[in-house]
Amino acid sequence: MSGQLRAGKLPNSKQLTIGVDVGGTNTDAALICGTEVLASVKAQTTGDVSSGITAAVTQLLGSTPHSVDDVAAIMIGTTHFTNAFVQGKGLAKVFALRLGAPATTSIPPFSSWPALARTAVDGGWQIVAGGYQFDGRPIAPLDEMAVAASTKRAKESGVSQIAVAGVFSQLNADQEKRAAEIINDSAPDIEISLSSEVGRVGLLERENAAVMNASLRPLAANVVDAFGVALKQIGVTSPYFISQNDGSLMQASQLRQYPVLTFAAGPTNSLRGAAWLTGVKDALVVDIGGTTTDIGVLVNGFPRQSSMHVDIGGVRTNFRIPDILSIGLGGGSLVERSDAGVRVGPQSVGFKLATEARIFGGGTLTASDIAVASGKAAFGDPCLVKSVDRMLVDDALSEMQRLVETGIDRMKTSAAHVPLVLVGGGSILIGEELDGISNVFKPEFAGVANAIGAAIGQVSGAVDRIYHIADGERQSALDDAAKRAEDMALKAGAAPGTIEIIESEASPLQYLPGGATRVVCRVVGDLALERIRDAA
Repeated sequence: MSGQLRAGKLPNSKQLTIGVDVGGTNTDAALICGTEVLASVKAQTTGDVSSGITAAVTQLLGSTPHSVDDVAAIMIGTTHFTNAFVQGKGLAKVFALRLGAPATTSIPPFSSWPALARTAVDGGWQIVAGGYQFDGRPIAPLDEMAVAASTKRAKESGVSQIAVAGVFSQLNADQEKRAAEIINDSAPDIEISLSSEVGRVGLLERENAAVMNASLRPLAANVVDAFGVALKQIGVTSPYFISQNDGSLMQASQLRQYPVLTFAAGPTNSLRGAAWLTGVKDALVVDIGGTTTDIGVLVNGFPRQSSMHVDIGGVRTNFRIPDILSIGLGGGSLVERSDAGVRVGPQSVGFKLATEARIFGGGTLTASDIAVASGKAAFGDPCLVKSVDRMLVDDALSEMQRLVETGIDRMKTSAAHVPLVLVGGGSILIGEELDGISNVFKPEFAGVANAIGAAIGQVSGAVDRIYHIADGERQSALDDAAKRAEDMALKAGAAPGTIEIIESEASPLQYLPGGATRVVCRVVGDLALERIRDAA
C-alpha cells in the first residue's frame, strides 16, 4: 500500500534552487522553491557530461516562467569521477609519500591495487621516517631531508601529484603539513593531497584515498571549468555546488581539491530526496534508475554511513561513503530467457534505451518493455510489445521483484517490517507489496528524487579521531569533536546558527591502553548563499 505523503522543507529559504543529477542513463533536473517542486525534467545523458547538464537546465527553465536570474544556486551531482577511476581513464600519475618508517615498510604503497588502476596511477613511492602513535606520540621524527629527496625524484619523473600519508595523521596532521611545506618549497608546481583531509582511521586505506584523490585532481580542474563554461553559456551567473557522498555540498573550489569526496553522490542524493519528498526520516529507500537499483537506509533523514572499508575499482579505501547496495536492475536492463529461467540484467542498454528498447522501435527486450507490456507503465509505443509472450512478461516481473526483495533483506538489520520509499524513473518495474516492508511510500516527483536531493543539499563537517580519554572526560572529547566539525562546516560555507549534529558517537578501542576511543561526529548546516555570493 502507499503511505500518506507530505512535502519536506528547504530550511530558511524561499529562493529558487536547481538540482541536477547525472546518471548513467538520464540527467535529471528539478526546480525548487521552499517546500515546492516547481518543475522537473529528464534528459538523456550524453558522453559529454557538461552538455547534458546544459540541456537539462535549459529544458527545465524553458518549462517555467522563471529565468536564470531568479535562480539562487545550482547543485550538481555527477558520477564523472567514480566512472573515471573505475575505468582508469583520465587519471594522473601520483607519487605516494608515506611518513611511517621504520614501522610500516613491510607493505609499500600500491601493493593491493589491481593492475588497471596501478598502471594508470602509480608514479612511484617512498617511505620516510615519521608517523605517530595512537596517543599522539611520535613514532619517529619526520625525515625532512628524505622528503626533499623524494620530491626531487617525483619532479624529475614528471609527476604532477604527490599524496602524503602519515601513521595516525588523522589524529595529528603536523608531520603531513610540514611535508607539504617542504614539497611546496622545492616544487611549487606539484599539487599535494594529504590523507588527513580525505580519509579516516586505517593507514593503508587512508593512503589509498589520498592517492585516488590526487589522481583525479587534474580531471576535477577540467570538470569545474567545463561546468562553469556550460552554465555561463545559458546565462547562469549564480554559484553552483557539487554533491558530496554524505548528502552535503562542496563549492567548485573544494571540488578541485577533493574530487574523491563525490564518489556515490548519486545514490546519496536519491536518499535525501526521498526523505524530503515524504517527510520520512527513518526508512529503507529503493532507487530504480535506468541502469542500476540502489538500496540504502535513511537515519534521521540522512544516508546510513558505511562502517566498513569501501572498495572502489578494486582499491580499498576508508573515506566517508553511504552504505549502498547496488544491483544490476534498471529500466534499460536486458531481459532474456534461458534454460535456467528468465534473467533480468545486469547488462543494460544504458543511455541508448530511447533507441534500442522495443517500445522505441529497437530490437532489444528491456525491463521497460516488460513494464509497458504488463500495463504497469505507459510510454513509448505499447503496440510494439503486444507480441511479447505473456508468460515471459510474468516471469520477468517476478524476477525483478525477487531481485529487489533480496536486496532489501541484505540491507535490513532485523527481521522486523520497516517502511520503504520507492523512487527513481524505474520505480514502475516493481509492485508496492514487498516482503519485509510495512509501508511503501511512492511520492510525486519520485522519478527525479536524485535531482531534488541535490537541490536541498546542505553543508557538512565531519570528524573521525582517536582520543585519549581518562575517566570522566568522555563528554569533553565529544564536545571537542563537535566544535571541530562545526568549524569545518562554517569554513565550507554553512550559515552560522543553522548547524546541527546528526551523528555523534564514541567507541572505545579494545586492546589499546590509556582509554583510546574513536570519536565520530558529523554536523550539517544550511548554505550561506549570500555570504558565498558576496565573497565570489
